[in-house]
Amino acid sequence: MAAKEKDPLNFVHQNAILCETIDKETKHQKIYTNYSINPFGKMHTITGKPNSKHDSEEGEEDDHFLKVIRRARQEPVKKFTMPQTEAQVCGWISTPLLPVDRSDRRLYFHRHNTQITKFMSEAWKYKEQTENLN
Repeated sequence: MAAKEKDPLNFVHQNAILCETIDKETKHQKIYTNYSINPFGKMHTITGKPNSKHDSEEGEEDDHFLKVIRRARQEPVKKFTMPQTEAQVCGWISTPLLPVDRSDRRLYFHRHNTQITKFMSEAWKYKEQTENLN
């Protein structure tokens, strides 16, 4: 059996494929000219040289940089109006549905002390005091 011969390369088709690929890339390409720092990456501050005039002068703060850093460190509820992921849906609205009323006995069950609970709380206090003395 003879090996199957390859068809010779068609340079016209190869060039057409290359041109189409380049056209698609340039169509969807967006050139960025406004660069800023990534607020989620680690930042390292480097001090200037001690005898340099340029480094010893007080520099001015970049307000845009500070604004970006502060926004990146906020909680998601303060950054966005709606949850961005399904995991954020749970607990997004954290305000209670009913106001907390401590006098309402239907919703608030305060602790009742009986004789045995009073005795045991005193016993635990005594035990802690004796352990602290040793």
